[in-house]
Amino acid sequence: MQSDLENIIGILESSLKDPSKGLPEEIFLFISSVTPMVNVDLLIKNKKDQTLLTWRDEDSYQTGWHVPGGIIRFKETAESRIEAVALNELGATVEFKKVPLAVNEIILPEMKRRAHFISFLYECSLNSPLNQKLKYEQGNPKPGEWMWHDKCPENIINVHDNIYRSFI
Repeated sequence: MQSDLENIIGILESSLKDPSKGLPEEIFLFISSVTPMVNVDLLIKNKKDQTLLTWRDEDSYQTGWHVPGGIIRFKETAESRIEAVALNELGATVEFKKVPLAVNEIILPEMKRRAHFISFLYECSLNSPLNQKLKYEQGNPKPGEWMWHDKCPENIINVHDNIYRSFI
């Protein structure tokens, strides 16, 4: 006789099409409340030594400029996630150094979900132009817009301010 927990796990597993492509939001949020998330962040500089940041505006997390990045999916390599982040967030391709510049453990005690991360910061360079439709121009930034920064902005998300200020 199966336990209730085994039945619930069976239901969850049957609702997942392909975890390597990502998870339904509800399952992702549950998993992020019981285990650390592993993510890659892309440090991209131009010839003027400016840093490329993107705007994040999420109800369930933090709002502000941040280093582009993403959580590694099940059975996905860090290299594949770096390439996917560059394409999805910037509309571009990148080269990157295989050894991360930094590895940080982030624990946010005040958060119930998305509260524990292991973050790998990779030094990247653009191989192709950025998606100009996503370029921040003026006014309030919109989610997903990018902008080159001369220094770390005041409105960078707290997590990145704490661990990446010295790189920006």
